[in-house]
Amino acid sequence: MTRIWAETALLADGWAGKVAVDMDESGRISAVSTGVERAAADAGRHVGVLLAAPANLHSHAFQRAMAGLSERRGPGAHDTFWTWREIMYRFLAAFTPETIEDVAAFVQMEMLEAGYAASVEFHYVHNQADGTPYADPAELSRRIVSAAGVSGIGLTLLPVYYATGGLDGRPLAGGQVRFRSDLDGFARIVEGAEDAVRRLSPDARSGIAPHSLRAVPAADLARVAAMRPDAPLHMHIAEQTGEVEEVLAVHGRRPVEWLFDNHAVDARWCLIHCTHLTAGERRAIATSGAVAGLCPITESSLGDGIFDGANYLAEGGVLGIGSDSNIRIALSEELRTLEYSQRLRDRHRAVLATPERSCGRRLYDETLKGGARAAGRDSGALAVGRLADLVALDGGALHLEGLSGDALLDAWIFAGDDRVVSDVWAAGRHVVADGRHVRRAAIEARYRKAMAGLRAAL
Repeated sequence: MTRIWAETALLADGWAGKVAVDMDESGRISAVSTGVERAAADAGRHVGVLLAAPANLHSHAFQRAMAGLSERRGPGAHDTFWTWREIMYRFLAAFTPETIEDVAAFVQMEMLEAGYAASVEFHYVHNQADGTPYADPAELSRRIVSAAGVSGIGLTLLPVYYATGGLDGRPLAGGQVRFRSDLDGFARIVEGAEDAVRRLSPDARSGIAPHSLRAVPAADLARVAAMRPDAPLHMHIAEQTGEVEEVLAVHGRRPVEWLFDNHAVDARWCLIHCTHLTAGERRAIATSGAVAGLCPITESSLGDGIFDGANYLAEGGVLGIGSDSNIRIALSEELRTLEYSQRLRDRHRAVLATPERSCGRRLYDETLKGGARAAGRDSGALAVGRLADLVALDGGALHLEGLSGDALLDAWIFAGDDRVVSDVWAAGRHVVADGRHVRRAAIEARYRKAMAGLRAAL
């Protein structure tokens, strides 16, 4: 048994003081006690503020290597998602299996240091640079799993099915050939990924991800969704106006309208971005049990648009947060960016707050719930029986000093940053201590070597 003692903790039923949390060998919370004096907490870890830690529900780990390299305007009058995508495709050619693994381990380490305990990897790089499959079709999926073995993060691995370059069925070209698979080949990738995940840790999970309506033929989508009917299923949808227009032209329906007309969308689904929705589409997602997977920093970087968070939550919708392109991995900044986008659009303050919960508290509560559901992970609350996905904040940090209750979350999210994160546990694995990942030196050294090779190849 491992014990953590906290000055204050956010439990499933609210804030409590002098809390002792016990974790068993399976990585689950076995006991939660309140009013425990520190001297009675034995030799366990002592922290200031203890919270359940969320899952990062959407990551493309390899894109971390591009951070800072796509901020020059393209040849046209405006730079857009589509011009950024061409840069990403060119960058892909330089990756080897080894660099995929080393970059992924670094990304996962940064997530843990930011306060996430788990990552949902939307993994669509499967092939060699010329599009030829590896001898093991799941080679690169196994590299993501291997990275998680090094970082200790809780992993949900989602192999991605990507078959066409658009709704007109045009073949994949350029960097996209690294994503390509047919249904039989994809089934082999899924089987290999599941084999790797089973060998990782009992809390690791796998699922499935049809990339988007533009990359997955309509006839294939039902077959992909049926491959693993009980596993998490994630899909990009309605991110860009160009995508909406293309789906309208081909199907005569908007993306979310078409999806709900043709598929039974429920709580196993996570719909990524959902930026451009009608009121009817928004309500359909909110009442389905599906998670809206939002990536506020990336959506800002790419100029996607603003998700209608206030109305969606009022309709009972579930949302979670992901770091997507990993241009910047910062949990508190993702939450702040989501709220500030609502304020800029509506010209109001504290848009996502309620009479009962402050803005920071509601953002954090929703992120815990949606992240756990999207990851297929038994986490999301500091409660007996749940996975011990936990994050501790330094109660003596300047921005938090003297505060209590929801004000601690408000100060972290809106005044501080992720430097106030002191410790993180992923299914009981103590992976961040005193603000630093326990294997940072080795992971960082491998990342530096990988980046030197990538940049030399460009």
